Amino acid sequence: MNFRNKPTLSLCMIVKNEEKLLGRCLDSVCPAVDEIVIVDTGSRDRTLKIARRYGAKIYPFRMGDNFLRARNEYLRRASCDWILTLDADEVIARKDLNGLRKL
Repeated sequence: MNFRNKPTLSLCMIVKNEEKLLGRCLDSVCPAVDEIVIVDTGSRDRTLKIARRYGAKIYPFRMGDNFLRARNEYLRRASCDWILTLDADEVIARKDLNGLRKL
C-alpha cells in the first residue's frame, strides 16, 4: 500500500456487450477512481469505444465458462492499492463518492 500519499483505487470490471449501461456506470464512479481496468470477454457492440473514452485499460479475455479466471485477470492487471469491482448495471451515488475515497 502507498503510505506516503493517499491510497489509490482501481475500478475493475468484466464486460461483454454493455454499451447501454457502461457509460452511466463509469460516469458515476470516475471522479473517485485512479484507473479503470476492463476485462472484455468478447464485446461486439460499442462497449470498448465507450470504455476508451474514459481512459480505461482494456484487456481482451476468452473467459469460456470460468468467471474466476476473468476476475484473476483484472486482479493481475490492476496497479492501485485498492480495487473496486462493479458490474456495468451498477452506479455509485454522487453523494457517496467522497465517502468511497475515505474508505
